[in-house]
Amino acid sequence: SINMLHRIARALGTSIGELFTELDDRKVHVLRAGTRPALSEGAPRRGKGIKLESLTPFILRGLLQAQLHVIDVGGASDGAIEHEGEEVGYVVEGRLELTVDGESVVLEPGDSFFFESTRPHSYRNVGDTVARVVWVNSPPTY
Repeated sequence: SINMLHRIARALGTSIGELFTELDDRKVHVLRAGTRPALSEGAPRRGKGIKLESLTPFILRGLLQAQLHVIDVGGASDGAIEHEGEEVGYVVEGRLELTVDGESVVLEPGDSFFFESTRPHSYRNVGDTVARVVWVNSPPTY
């Protein structure tokens, strides 16, 4: 699970991205649609249904990381997580329930959010269509 990858990366003092990405020294990185690295969390019938597509490459000592979270109908994060940093997001499509430190809010297309990552947080798709959210973490955690 993604939670397990978080724990492994934290124990190793790194990020999930560093575990899976080759480093290079290009000055400009382009990740084209359909070729972006992605992590998947289970299948919708198991209550997961989340795919995380990287919008930024892993860069050693990078300050941020952006992903497109694609959350199937009924998809949800694997429980609440907490870690160092901050997060900001923008809902492109669908309806997302975001819970931070026990407080839940439903977000719709055009809504954005920000929170400190040290607060326990989780999310789930509460709509009847796939949800797509541009999600940025600083520092990188995936």
